[in-house]
Amino acid sequence: MKDCIFCKIAEKKAPASIIYEDDLSIAFKDINPQAPTHILIIPKKHLRTVVEATEEDKELLGHLIYVANTIANDLNVSNKGFRLVINCGSQSGQMVWHVHIHLLGGRHMTWPPG
Repeated sequence: MKDCIFCKIAEKKAPASIIYEDDLSIAFKDINPQAPTHILIIPKKHLRTVVEATEEDKELLGHLIYVANTIANDLNVSNKGFRLVINCGSQSGQMVWHVHIHLLGGRHMTWPPG
């Protein structure tokens, strides 16, 4: 997608503090962190929202969860707990129209989150 900032990050055409990358995904530090650990995990394939995901995307979406778990272990937040958030649509607070998972950790989380 031409004007998608996350596509530009995935293509290395926009700066980001990248902490993980593989053939399907890339993860980087959020520029407006909401917790001591706040990482965004995105697919390199452009998907606007999870609503647009098809059966062909199910392995990719599962891969993103696996990557989040790997990063949580690497950053030592998995032992105390972490939160994964996927916003979908404007009422959820989605601000970038490219599927992404927020990995939040390093502090006590409250409920409800919104």
